[in-house]
Amino acid sequence: MRHFLNTLFITSEDIYLSLDGENVVANRDKKELARYPLHTLSAILSFSYSGASPALMGACAQREIGLSFCSPRGKFLARVSGESSGNVLLRRMQYRMADDPAQSCLIARNIIFGKLYNTRWSIERTRRDHGLRVDDEALAQASQILKGLLAPVSEETSSEGLRGLEGAGATAYFRALDHMILANKETFCFQTRTRRPPMDPFNALLSFSYSLLANDCASALESVGLDSYVGFLHRDRPGRTSLALDLMEELRPCFSDRFVLTLINNRVMNVSDFQYREGGAVLLTDEARRTFLKAWQERKREPITHPYLGEKLPWGLVPYVQALLLARYIRGDLDAYPPFLWK
Repeated sequence: MRHFLNTLFITSEDIYLSLDGENVVANRDKKELARYPLHTLSAILSFSYSGASPALMGACAQREIGLSFCSPRGKFLARVSGESSGNVLLRRMQYRMADDPAQSCLIARNIIFGKLYNTRWSIERTRRDHGLRVDDEALAQASQILKGLLAPVSEETSSEGLRGLEGAGATAYFRALDHMILANKETFCFQTRTRRPPMDPFNALLSFSYSLLANDCASALESVGLDSYVGFLHRDRPGRTSLALDLMEELRPCFSDRFVLTLINNRVMNVSDFQYREGGAVLLTDEARRTFLKAWQERKREPITHPYLGEKLPWGLVPYVQALLLARYIRGDLDAYPPFLWK
């Protein structure tokens, strides 16, 4: 159980929530573990299968406290709402901002800033940890290009300009990415990003990790009452969770890409974990997906100090905290959306 931004996170699978007077009570095996006054909470997010009592659901709906349920793996399941909900006003504000190019750009440029910042520090982390095993000159050059893009991004006022700067950063990063692969170079190398389908083992791992991260981000956005299909950087497209793609941009380099590099460099994945199809498509085997998912869940439990909150939390809660911060900005509680800046 963790308490951030007036939101109670229930991260254990066997916690049952109930109501006692004006308090939400966390129970395990019918024994009380903790209690929190309802008036101090704006939302409750439970990753437990045990659920919550109808009385607590009713109290949360009456007091307009968001109560959302996700699976232990982070898949959004349901949200409790009463006759009226603040989510309506939040979503209407989200739609207005998405329709306003200037407002969209303010959010998008912070997202892109976070992405480029985290991309640079992923490269710097490799230089620091493996300086004698990598092409330091190539990595240093890419890092300098990314550093030089941060100031222009923070001042850009058009979405087209942001996409151009993001593209320049991606080009520099992708040129350096192959140098960050330290093991099994005969199997794993990176020349260019390929998708739908991926055409090599490294891209197959990236695509799978991005799918998982996008799902986590969509669940996080739905849990705080935002519409995951209406984005600010990625524009509307039927069936595409555009806001989830926005939210995951800053987390790609520091979570997904670093995770894939760790699997490869620690020799967790090898050539036998892939299926090579006619036409060039490369896919993970069923056993490899199970190995990947187990490691992914373990990574999500690793602690990290959130750079904006200054508090420790599991990696798996980062999308949910960022979704909360984005919702607060849209409501007007924050002056700007604070991206996740990893180092």
